[in-house]
Order: sequence, then structure tokens, then C-alpha cells
Amino acid sequence: MSLHKAGFVTIVGRPNVGKSTLMNYLLGQKVAIVSNKNQTTRNCIRGILTEQDYQLVFMDTPGIHKPKNRLGEFMMKAQREAVNGTDAIIAMLAADDYFGLTDQKMLENMKDAECPVFVVVNKIDIAQEKYAAEIENALRGYDYFAGIFHVSAATGEGTDKLLDALLQVIPEGESFFPEDIISDSPERFLVAEVVREQMLTLLSEEVPHGVGVIVEQMAERNGGTLYIRADILCERQSHKGIIIGKGGSMLKQIGSMARAELEELFECRVYLELFVKVRENWRNSGSALKQLGYFEE
Repeated sequence: MSLHKAGFVTIVGRPNVGKSTLMNYLLGQKVAIVSNKNQTTRNCIRGILTEQDYQLVFMDTPGIHKPKNRLGEFMMKAQREAVNGTDAIIAMLAADDYFGLTDQKMLENMKDAECPVFVVVNKIDIAQEKYAAEIENALRGYDYFAGIFHVSAATGEGTDKLLDALLQVIPEGESFFPEDIISDSPERFLVAEVVREQMLTLLSEEVPHGVGVIVEQMAERNGGTLYIRADILCERQSHKGIIIGKGGSMLKQIGSMARAELEELFECRVYLELFVKVRENWRNSGSALKQLGYFEE
């Protein structure tokens, strides 16, 4: 009879290296939103991979960056706390971008980690020779990693070897979650993230970083339709106009795309109402951050 293993794996790295994409691929299902814009992930999101002989709980963390507001401070606090007590760490780099000071500091900080650390060089399917060479040269200066893997989180190339290596270091134990659970994130959090993802996709670079989503109501109505009412917070009146669009066209597109994804997620019809409100400087407001689910002490 084979032994059962269970443990936590924390994924760290600077923004846009593919942390969420890697977790989604390993799970075989999307539980974390993705985009090509920085700081997409704001919370630590747990994705749960359960097989007959093991359960791995992946922790997708916010991208490492220098905070510019209280929201950024919350994100970096969440990232630091996720590393404590984990059974393995994946430190991610991107082969299509430069190896910078943030990457260097991240790897140096891993020297004192209390668990095995695996360096994962992602995006080998779109690697640029100059940047890949920079990473390889830099990695020669470190000898305390449990392994170095080159993968494509988008296509899955190399992820099987990474998964095998993780299972070698994960301790024996019983599962932490029921086998049919793939994420422990509340439904309202998932709804807010899906709506925010559409704004990251559709809006210009500056606007989506200044938006938050509050799900005010979720209720099943006659015929099994899920009714959802959500408020989109933005920091400027000009941003509100961009989010709504001419004649409400942008808001309708955001809602349509979000509704389609939510219907797939919840496997039922969804009626989604979105409202846009201006709340200046909400990213520095403790009450707003708590209302949005970014809990602070």
C-alpha cells in the first residue's frame, strides 16, 4: 500500500513571471486570474491538487514589488507570510525578460528558507536568448537550491518533472481538504476576481490597477439563475468614464465577458449587474481595503 503525502507549496516571484498560470496548469483548472499586466494577483490564492496518493496545496502569491500604497503593503505582507511554514517553495523567473535586482534579492533571500526551494525558469516557449543567458549566468552563483527547472506554464512543458520533484520533498500525511475541493476561496472572492480580470484584459494600463470589486449580493432566483450585484470602485471620475465607456459600451463588455466565465464556473445561468463608483484613494483606505477583503491588522 503506497504512502499518502500532503503539503503546501508556495509560489513566489516578481509580477508577470507566470505564477498564476503555473498553478492553473498544475491544477488542470483555472482558480487564479491571469493577465499580461503587473500585480494581477493581490491575495494569496490556494489551489488544491488532489490525487489518490497525494494532495498538494499551492499558494499563488502577489508579485514581489516595492509598495506604493497600503494595498501594496498588504500584498507584500501576504507574500511574506505565505513563505512561512510551507513545505516547499517555487521561486519563479521568466526567460522572456531581464534578470533584475528583484530576482537577485529573491534568490538570495531563499538561502535562509526552512524548506526546499526549487527555481523555476518559466516561459521557455517564448524565451529570448539574451535574457535566458542572463538567468543561466546568474544561477551559477547559487548552490543551495533543491533543483532548477525550465518550464512553460502555458503549454505544460517541463511541469511533470517539477511535480515529481515536489512530491519527493512533501511529507507524509493526510489530506487537508476534501478531494472535490480545488480552491478554498469564497465564492464572492472568485466573482470579484473574474470581474477584475475582464477589466485587466479590456482597459488601459493605468485604470485596472486602481479598481476594486465588491460583491454586494449573491442569491439564487427562480429558475436556478444566480443573481449577482457588484460595485466596481475606482479612484478618479475620469476612470469611471473609461470603465463605463460611450453609452455604457465598455461596462456592458466587461459584464458580458465576466458573466460567461461565471456561468462556466458555477455551471448555471448568471444575471450580473455592475455599478461603478468613485472612491478616491481607496488603496490607502483601511476601511475600503477591509471591505474589499484585504484584511489588515
